Amino acid sequence: MRTIDYSNYYWQDDRIRLRALAPEDWEDHYINRFDTPARRLLECAVELPPTMVEAQQFTETYAGFANNRLMFTMESLDGENVGALNLNSIDERNGTFSIGIQVDRDHRGKGYGTRAIHLLLKYAFFERRLNKFNNYVLEGNIASATMLRKVGCIQEGIRRQMFYTDGRYQDCILFGMTKDEYVQFLEWKEVQD
Repeated sequence: MRTIDYSNYYWQDDRIRLRALAPEDWEDHYINRFDTPARRLLECAVELPPTMVEAQQFTETYAGFANNRLMFTMESLDGENVGALNLNSIDERNGTFSIGIQVDRDHRGKGYGTRAIHLLLKYAFFERRLNKFNNYVLEGNIASATMLRKVGCIQEGIRRQMFYTDGRYQDCILFGMTKDEYVQFLEWKEVQD
């Protein structure tokens, strides 16, 4: 295959690139399922033991943007897989959406997740005309709450005792942001930089 010129590619910044989930990404999906603490924070539950068959079916189902959940693989600019994220719960009528994300254990704390979410927020707000980003984190998920605040989200509330995991009922911390709030955040950020 010819070398791709990414210099004008929408789906990247100066450190991260997004691409469509591909069937061959099944192994990364499978390996990430063994990170129980991260998966508990993402799924609000302990999942059954992972299988290669499930991982292959998952990537085949969501490869190529075939569903209403738009699945992306996050890569460093040298092509290393660093995680995955998705645009989901898209409600075109009401203009709402959510984003799910998991950064691979070896790549956490490097800003990849924050950068990838910014790329998806810009797409959702400025290309899809969506108006409201809604998300939540399980109580104690400090890393995800911090990341949501870093991209401009506002904590909107708490749903008490929503999920039963790790032997107790845990709260769900609600975050959100409108397109106008995101535009204001980007303007503020530009002044700060």
